[in-house]
Amino acid sequence: MEKASAVKSDRVLRIYFKLVQGEAFTKKELAQEFHVTERSIQRDLGALRCFLNELDAGQEIVYDKVSCGYRIQDVAPQALSNSEILAVCKILLESRSMRKDEMLPVLDKLISRCVPEQNKKAVRELIANEKYHYIEPHHNKQILSGLWEIGQAVQRHQVMEIKYERLKEPKVVTRRVQPVGIMFSEYYFYLTAFLEDKASFDNPDDLFPTIYRIDRICSFKVLDEHFRVPYRDRFEEGEFRKRVQFMYGGKLERIRFRYNGPSLEAVLDRLPTADVVKADGDGWSIEAEVFGKGIEMWLNSQGSWISDISIVEL
Repeated sequence: MEKASAVKSDRVLRIYFKLVQGEAFTKKELAQEFHVTERSIQRDLGALRCFLNELDAGQEIVYDKVSCGYRIQDVAPQALSNSEILAVCKILLESRSMRKDEMLPVLDKLISRCVPEQNKKAVRELIANEKYHYIEPHHNKQILSGLWEIGQAVQRHQVMEIKYERLKEPKVVTRRVQPVGIMFSEYYFYLTAFLEDKASFDNPDDLFPTIYRIDRICSFKVLDEHFRVPYRDRFEEGEFRKRVQFMYGGKLERIRFRYNGPSLEAVLDRLPTADVVKADGDGWSIEAEVFGKGIEMWLNSQGSWISDISIVEL
């Protein structure tokens, strides 16, 4: 029995050596070379696949139709690098987007499942102080419990009925909406959705989605009703995100202003659609497309660095 086991181990090692040498072969060829059945070779390949998977070696055994044989190939690493996981943890902590009982388990799972064992202690120590002093958002609402269900409604184009606590006044309103995206900005998650009953809205002619803070959605129901989104009119979160500031909606506008502050990069990062149309010794003339109200907050916050503001509705 021991001799048979030793022969099998030797055969498996020889097959692995062939693979790492870049050879490609069929089960029939190996069966003839080692004087065993093709079923035995199939079990050997299965054992090697399990070994590579457990080792997390970044390799897998595949059947190559071009060469008509099995070969080994590199695959993308499954774990995040130390720098990547540290960056993700720092961003999550700085976002302050969830209650502590939601945020900390997410961080712990990321480290447990994505960091090599020998580096886990170091990563935990690098974020330990921020975890200890983590400040929760003041709304104190759970976010994760309904986030996936809302995301599925977006993906499946299902109408939602939401009960929403308005920000302007302590009043809960009921809305039927067509959800088109989930976004995150400045501590909060948001649902972007088109309002079905526009007659009850402040601006019934608004062609753009309304923005709802998800923590202010008191309850929601995903209805068994679907809405149609023609491709040419499909809402694109990325394009919308470039143009909205502080998640305040409004009409699409083109703004132009002069900036003479210390960091042009900070302006261009804040306004992803911005273009410098003129530069001189006194500063820069900048144009950008934005959705209305939020940009006013940012412009006012810049003080004397901003001047010559003009706004044209598109």
